[in-house]
Order: sequence, then C-alpha cells, then structure tokens
Amino acid sequence: MNQMLRQDAETIARAAIDAVKPDTAVKEALGDFAPAGRLYLFAVGKAAWQMARAALELPGIRPEVGIVLTKYGHVGRPLENVQCLEAGHPVPDGNSYEGTQAILDMSANLQETDTVLFLLSGGGSALFEQPRIAPGRMEQLTKLLLASGADITEINTIRKRLSLVKGGQFAAWCAPARVYTVVLSDILGDPLDMIAGGPTVPDASTARQAAAIAEKYKLPLTAEERQLLRAELPKALPNAEAHIIGSVRQLCGAAITACAALGYEPMLLTDRLACEAREAGRFLGAIARSHAADGKKLAFLAGGETVVHLRGSGLGGRNQELALAAAEELAGIPNAAMLSVGSDGTDGPTDAAGGYADGDTCGELEGLGIDYEAYLNNNDAYHALQAVDNLIITGPTGTNVNDLSLVLIDTTT
Repeated sequence: MNQMLRQDAETIARAAIDAVKPDTAVKEALGDFAPAGRLYLFAVGKAAWQMARAALELPGIRPEVGIVLTKYGHVGRPLENVQCLEAGHPVPDGNSYEGTQAILDMSANLQETDTVLFLLSGGGSALFEQPRIAPGRMEQLTKLLLASGADITEINTIRKRLSLVKGGQFAAWCAPARVYTVVLSDILGDPLDMIAGGPTVPDASTARQAAAIAEKYKLPLTAEERQLLRAELPKALPNAEAHIIGSVRQLCGAAITACAALGYEPMLLTDRLACEAREAGRFLGAIARSHAADGKKLAFLAGGETVVHLRGSGLGGRNQELALAAAEELAGIPNAAMLSVGSDGTDGPTDAAGGYADGDTCGELEGLGIDYEAYLNNNDAYHALQAVDNLIITGPTGTNVNDLSLVLIDTTT
C-alpha cells in the first residue's frame, strides 16, 4: 500500500467533508429568519441533529416543541425542547413511521400565526415516511427499486405518490401556518422536489413519469398502487418556501482547495457523476493509468452519486464497489491511488464511508487467495477491502451532500 498517497487522499476527503458541515450554512440561512407566533422545529435526515443543533444556537430560534428524526447512531447530545428520534435508512422501518406520525401529531391544527422551521437533509426519503400502503409493502418496493439500480430521483417519483407526507403534502398538512425549509442537498442538480421526496415543496414530477418508471423496472404493483401512481401532487404551496444551503458542488470545491494545499494540480471531472459504480471505478482507474507517467502531482475529482445493480448477495456500498472496481486498472502502478467516500460517513448498509485502492491492492488480494472478480460480481466489496485494510471508516459526519471520488498521482518522487 502506498501510505503517502493513502494519507493524502484521506486528508483531502476529511477537509472536503468538514467544509460542508451544515453548522455555518444553517446559521447564515437563518440570519434574517423571524418566526411569528409559535415556532415548531422539525429536522429530518442524516444531518438532522447537526442542523438542529446549529439552529438552536441562534438567539432567535426558541421552539415551543420540536423533533429530530435521523438515522440510527446519528444523534449527539440532547437538545432543548426537541425530541431526538432515530429510525431506519435506506429502507424505512417501524421507527420511521412512528417518528413521522409524531411530527404529524405535533403539527396538527396549526394556526396562520404559527411557523414551522423544517430542516431537511438526505436520508429523509426513508426516515420521514407515512405510507398510503401497508408499511411492509413500502419497504418491499423500496428494496426492489434499490436492487434494480434505480436512481434516487426515480425512486422518489414512485415513493412520493405512495406517501402521505412527500411531494409537498407535509406543507399542505401544516397550512395555514408558514413553513420555512432549509435544505442540505444530496441529489445531483439540487431538485428541491426530490430531496427527501420534497415534503414541503411543490411537486415537479408527473403521474406519467411515475408510471414509466414502474414499467422500466417491472415493479409488481397492485391495482391499488397503480391507482395511487396516477395521482397528481400539489403544484403550488403559497404557505411554504425553501432554501438550499449546501450541495456536492461545495464538496468538490473544498476538495479542490485541499488538493492544491498538498501540492496537487486538481482537475474536476464532474460534479454530476451518475452511472454504475463499477463503471465509474474502471473509468477513474483508467484515468490514473493514462497519466501515471506525466511527471507531476495530479488530482482528478468527481462528485455525484453512482448506483449499484445488485447481482450477488455480498456486503458493500456504491463507494466501496467503485474503489474495488478501480483496483484492476490501478494494478502495478506504484504512484497512483483512488478513494471514494460518502460525505455522510455511511456507504450502503455498512459501517464504512467508502473505500481505497492503489497499485498494490489487487496483488494484496491475490496474496490472500481472494478472487477480485468473484467478490466484485457478488457485490461483496466490503469484505474484499476489509481484508486488505482498505475500508474508509469515518463514523457519522453530520452532513450529507453526495459522494466524492478522487484519483491521486504523484510521479515527482
């Protein structure tokens, strides 16, 4: 393993993630926020606790009551007048539904003089959910879409029509109260109506699009579910406004700054990476091979969110699969490495944020008797990378703005 490149890659990733933590951005977004009447604070998503804590540090934010609804293991210390709940992600569970119902109960019968401060981040699609169909069925359809390689926009186009809170329906529920939403984006292009299913913004998708997605992935829908997909959701919400405070573009910009500070010449390839994880890994590995003899310190960066088409029964996530797929292209190159991480610190149903690979990774795997291709085809990147100490583990980061993949090349030594 190239320890110097590994250290540089982790330093860059850590600096980029630290730069997009929501604390400062939340406070700036709420600088002129002046709630009228009673204030209710609801925070939903993987960064919910961090966003709520930042808001509560402002002198004008004193909610009567509130709820944080976030992923397991993502709650810090207790918050004043705010109940902190944890639930399932990426598939909703019983605690998701109970937490959502608690928010609905707390926000019932609001008055025109009341204000709802809604702090929203990625992960809210699963965490903030009250289905119109049986909960077990919602979980089943979510798993089917994930396993089919559907992207988050496609998944949310379906899920919001099977939900009581997505697609602007929560803002409609809160009317006539004012709903002020602050959003940390985890979707490429920052479409407000898709981030966490857009519970407080008008829906920009259509019933026709939902039907096309269901057909594309051959979803085994019941007659009732097909009828629900035909419903149109609120297209205007005069009581609601929403503001985006962070996205993958800022993550990439911070990574570029960190690369330059370490002497690398950075090049941003895209901040809209959206393809199969293994194809992205092979592409980034090929870039390293093309520039391995340039005699420079180079950094190539990509931000976005890839997908994994489940073919096997292994353990992993899109960033781990991307890193393992890059290993073959990197094999034998002594001065190149790549790292891919989720900015939230969790990649798939694992405790890892992502993975690392360099020119030694394939050889190290072979030395342990591990068939690289077999593990990749079984979607078991976690155990392959774990065997050679190439998992990146950060724990919950307090933010969530897509993923960062970077290739480092140092031919100056």
